[in-house]
Amino acid sequence: MIPFLFFVAAAATLAGGLGVVLARNPVHSALFLVMTLVSVAVLFLIQDAELVAAVQVIVYASAIVVLFLFVIMLLGVDRQESMRDRIPYQRPAAIALGVILLAQLLWLAGHEWVTGQETASGVPIEGGGFGGNVERVARVLFTDYMWAFEITAVLLVIAVVGAVVLARRSGQKGEPVDDVDEAATEGVDA
Repeated sequence: MIPFLFFVAAAATLAGGLGVVLARNPVHSALFLVMTLVSVAVLFLIQDAELVAAVQVIVYASAIVVLFLFVIMLLGVDRQESMRDRIPYQRPAAIALGVILLAQLLWLAGHEWVTGQETASGVPIEGGGFGGNVERVARVLFTDYMWAFEITAVLLVIAVVGAVVLARRSGQKGEPVDDVDEAATEGVDA
């Protein structure tokens, strides 16, 4: 089973890497990067490096790629996008998946988390656990340093929203934002 998983993850890594380079749309390229990073995380899991795999998914496949997507979207603000849905059932499917995710999060809020720590309203459920260094890091991160972790997340979200507001405000003054000096181009016309 392990060799099969290795070859599937290796093929997905190579396909994602080629997709990053060959995709014409930068958003598609970022999604191929997510595919590559998750496939590399699977390769780490095969090697029994659970902590590195978790860091690979949490830091790189989620946080870094989200920042890439923000930059891509900020650079492409001046392009007009079609509001027509290419896939007719995409919005209802996204709403349904969002409701399912919200239901799962609400259900987990009343039960034991992965670290084994009880929630405010729940009782511990027996069994489960990762073991090893991942369990120790998760327990410390989500029990002793939970508020610092959450406050850092809120500060990062505020910083991203502030950057988006500042970027949109600088482009809405009625003048195009160019890097070309107008004084240098006046002498070229003569």
